[in-house]
Amino acid sequence: QVQLVESGGGLVQPGGSLRLSCAVSGRSVSINRMAWYRQAPGKLRELVAAIVTGGFTNYADSVKGRFTISRDNARNTVYLQMNSLKVEDTAVYYCKLGVEPYAYWGQGTQVTVSS
Repeated sequence: QVQLVESGGGLVQPGGSLRLSCAVSGRSVSINRMAWYRQAPGKLRELVAAIVTGGFTNYADSVKGRFTISRDNARNTVYLQMNSLKVEDTAVYYCKLGVEPYAYWGQGTQVTVSS
């Protein structure tokens, strides 16, 4: 059984930082495409960052230079380091393993950026 469990969300002031974690069981993060998505109220879910075999990464233009995706193969965990957070980064953040039709999602973690 494949499970993805996100953690690390919370309330932070603009300009602050958070690190999200996605602990995976049942599949290896080292050989699967891993990604973070987010969904703000009233908006579609969007790709934030992805990392693939070989370590190649890609980011949404809105987070380039502020967010970093990484993985720890020994812990089978993927991270999203978020710096210089903005109010518009407020959303539920989801971790995703693989690609359709064989993709798995976590339950999401809320990130709220507010003063």
